[in-house]
Amino acid sequence: MASAAAASAVGRPQGPELGAAAAGFPSPAPGPEEEDSEEPAETHLCVLWNLGHLGLAYYDTGDATVHFMPDTPDHESLQLLQRVLDEINPRSVVTSAKQDENMTEFLGKLASQEPREPERPEIIFLPSVDFGLEISKQRLLSGNYSFIPDSMTTTERILFLSSIIPFECLLTVRALGGLLKFLGRRRIGVELEDYNITVPILGFKKFVLTHLVSIDQDTYSVLQIFKSESHPSVYKVASGLKEGLSLFGILNRCRCKWGEKLLRLWFTRPTQDLGELNSRLDVIQFFLLPQNLDMAQTLHRLLGHIKNVPLILKRMKLSHTKVSDWHVLYKTVCSALGLRDACRSLPQSVQLFRDIAQEFSDDLHHVVSLIGKVVDFEGSLAANHFTVLPNIDPEIDEKKRRLVGLPSFLTEVAQKELENLDSRIPSCSVIYIPLIGFLLSIPRLPSMVEASDFEIEGLDFMFLSEEKLHYRSARTKELDVLLGDLHCEIRDQETLLMYQLQCQVLARTAALTRVLDLASRLDVLLALASAARDYGYSRPHYSPQLIGVQIQNGRHPLMELCAQTFVPNSVECGEDRGRVKVITGPNSSGKSIYLKQVGLITFMALVGSFVPAEEAEIGTIDAIFTRIHSCESISLGLSTFMIDLNQVAKAVNNATKQSLVLMDEFGKGTNTVDGLALLAAVLRHWLALGPACPQVFVATNFLSLVQLQLLPQGPLVQHLTMETCEDGNDVVFLYRVCEGVADASHASHTAAQARLPDKLVARGKEVSDLIRSGRPIQPVRELMKEKRVESCQALVDKFLKLDLEDPQLDLDAFLRQEVLPAASAIL
Repeated sequence: MASAAAASAVGRPQGPELGAAAAGFPSPAPGPEEEDSEEPAETHLCVLWNLGHLGLAYYDTGDATVHFMPDTPDHESLQLLQRVLDEINPRSVVTSAKQDENMTEFLGKLASQEPREPERPEIIFLPSVDFGLEISKQRLLSGNYSFIPDSMTTTERILFLSSIIPFECLLTVRALGGLLKFLGRRRIGVELEDYNITVPILGFKKFVLTHLVSIDQDTYSVLQIFKSESHPSVYKVASGLKEGLSLFGILNRCRCKWGEKLLRLWFTRPTQDLGELNSRLDVIQFFLLPQNLDMAQTLHRLLGHIKNVPLILKRMKLSHTKVSDWHVLYKTVCSALGLRDACRSLPQSVQLFRDIAQEFSDDLHHVVSLIGKVVDFEGSLAANHFTVLPNIDPEIDEKKRRLVGLPSFLTEVAQKELENLDSRIPSCSVIYIPLIGFLLSIPRLPSMVEASDFEIEGLDFMFLSEEKLHYRSARTKELDVLLGDLHCEIRDQETLLMYQLQCQVLARTAALTRVLDLASRLDVLLALASAARDYGYSRPHYSPQLIGVQIQNGRHPLMELCAQTFVPNSVECGEDRGRVKVITGPNSSGKSIYLKQVGLITFMALVGSFVPAEEAEIGTIDAIFTRIHSCESISLGLSTFMIDLNQVAKAVNNATKQSLVLMDEFGKGTNTVDGLALLAAVLRHWLALGPACPQVFVATNFLSLVQLQLLPQGPLVQHLTMETCEDGNDVVFLYRVCEGVADASHASHTAAQARLPDKLVARGKEVSDLIRSGRPIQPVRELMKEKRVESCQALVDKFLKLDLEDPQLDLDAFLRQEVLPAASAIL
C-alpha cells in the first residue's frame, strides 16, 4: 500500500485522541554525497585497411566519446594497428567482410591467439555496404549529438561537424560510419532502454600515435612500471585489483579519477615530441619553486572536487539523472571556475595556465548560475527526487503552499465528517494518497466482520488496509476536484524544469568536456611535481642530436625507497663509443638493478616526468626492448628459454640505432656452450651494423664471452663491471659501476650469504677451481667411506634375512648375484 502524502485524524471525546493531525511527508535526513559509480568501461574498435593506409575509430563507453585516427600509412604487417590494439584493448573489433589478405591474416591470428591478459577481442564482420562513403557521411551528419544545439540549422550543423571530423580522410569517414552502424545495431550501453533512445555520443576526439616510443607488455612488466595485485581484504575482492609497488604507484598522487586515468594513458604513450615533453616539465618546474607551494596545494584541493562529468552527462542524455548528480556537477563546475581564477594569476607564458584561463569559458558561469538558482539540493536529497527552489515557478510555489497547509485543512474536514458519522465510530481521518486522491479513513469496528458489514450509507467503500477502512465521501470527491493530485502535479512540473535544465547543460557539453581535459592534465602534473619534490628528482634535458642517454648519478626510483642506502651510478653513451655495454660482475652485485635503472630513468623522461638523477640528457629514443625476466605461462605452451628467445628476436628484428635494448643473463636457459654462442651471435649481429647499432646494455655471467674474445674489439664495445673489494676470504660489494671485466662470479660467496651449508660451499668452490685449472675431479673421501659402510650394511641386512633352512635357497646364486658385485663396487 502506498504511503499517504498527507493525513488528518479526528476522534470523538470518548476516544483515545481528539483533534490529532499529522502530515505524512517522508523526511529523510540528507545523505552523504554519492561517490562516482564506477561502471566497467569498454572500447569498441572499427578498422579499415586499404592500399597501405589505415582508418580507424573507436567508441569508449566510459566517457561516451568517439575517438578517431586520421588516415595513416601502415606496414603490410599492420604494426600500427597492433599498437592501437595493445593500447586501447578493445572489447570488439569491427571491420568489413570484404578485406584483402593482409587484414584477413592479421585478424585470423588475432582470433586464434591464446586468451591472455588483456583478453582477445571479438571479431565482427559487417557487410561492405555498411562502410559505403556516402552512407557513412549521412550517418555522421544525421546523428543525434547532445553537444550540438538544437537551434542550429542543417547548414550550420554540417559546418560544425566538418570542423571536428576530417571528411577528407575517406577511410576514417567510412570507419566512423561503420562504427555508428555497429553501435546502433548492438545498442551499446542502452540495450534495455526504449528503442527510440540512441547510443549517447558526447563528443568526437582525434587521437594519433605519431612520435610514440614503442614499449611492449614484457618491458612494462619487468621494469615494474605497472603492477596489479589482488586486494588483501576478502571484503574488497570484488572491487578488482589494486596497484602494488610500481612506478605508477609511487607517482600517482592525482586527486581526481580522470587525472589518474590520464597519467596511466601517458605511461602507455611515452612520446618523442619534445615540445609536449618540455611543456609538461615547465609546469612541474613551476610548482617545485618554494614560493609556489601554497598555490599547488590550493589547486590540488580544488581538483579533489572534479568528478566524473561524462558519466553525469551520459545519464542526462538517457534521462537517468540521479539526485546527487546535480550537486556533484555544481561542485565540479564551481571548482573549475576556482581553477580558472587561480590560473589567471599565474604566468601566462605557461601554456597550460593560459589554456585554463581562456578556455574555462562563461558557459561554466552559466551552468553554475542555472543550477544554483534552480536546484534545491537539500530538498532534493530529503525528498529523494529533483526539487526546485522557491520563486522559480509561481504555479509550483502556489501548489506547494497548498500542500504544506493541507494537514491543518484536512483536520477541519475530518472534524465535520465525524459529526455526520454513526456515533459508534470513535474517530476518523482524511488522508491524501498520490495518484488516488483524498479518502476518509475509519478504524475497523469489532462488529465489522464480513465485507457486507463495511457498507456505510453515503460512503463508497474503497479498500481495507491495516485494520482501517477507506471510503470516498461527497466531501473527499469535492477535494479531488478542488485540489487535484497536487503531489504528482508538482513532480511533473519539476520534472519538466529538470528536463529544460538538462538541455541547457547538455548544450554546453564541449565546455564541460574541456574542463576535464585541462583539469586532469593539471592534476597529473601536480602529482608529478609532488613526487619530484619528495623524492629529490631533477629535470631531464633532451638532445635530438644525441643517440642514447647520458645520466649523472642516477638512481632506481623503486629500489631507493626499499633499501636503507642506495649507491647512484652514471651512464655514458657516446655517438660511436660504447654502443654495446657488456656488464660483468659477481652475483647479487647490482647488475640487474643497473639495467632497470637505465630503462626506468629513460622511460620517466619520455613521459615528461622529472627523474631520479643529478642530471640526465636523453637523446632520440624510439623504442625500449628488454630481456630481463621471463613470465612463464602454462597457457602459452612455451618453455622459459623459448620465451627468452622470443623477447630477443623482437629486439633483433625491430631495434634501430635509436632503440634502447636491455638484456640480463640471456642464454642461461640452455646448455652453457649453446647459450654463450647465441649471446655472442646476437651481439655480433648488432655490432656488424656499425653506426646503425642500437644502444645495448648486456648483463652476463658468461665471463668466457670476454676471456675467449668472442666479440670483435673496437670502440662500439665497452666492458663494465660492478666494483668489489676483497677482505680476506670475504667479498664486499660496492654496487658501483666501473670500466673493466670481472675475474670471477664469486658464486660461493653468494651461496654462503644464502646460508648454504659451509661444507657444500667449500666443495663447490673446490670443483670450480679444478674445472678452471683443467685438473681431474676426485670424489670426496669422506663421502666414499660413508657409501662403503652403507653398502656393506645393506649386504649384511640381505644376508641376515636369508632362511638357511629353506630347501629352495641357492646360496651359490646369492653369492654370485649379490655378494660379488657389491664387493667389487666397494673395492
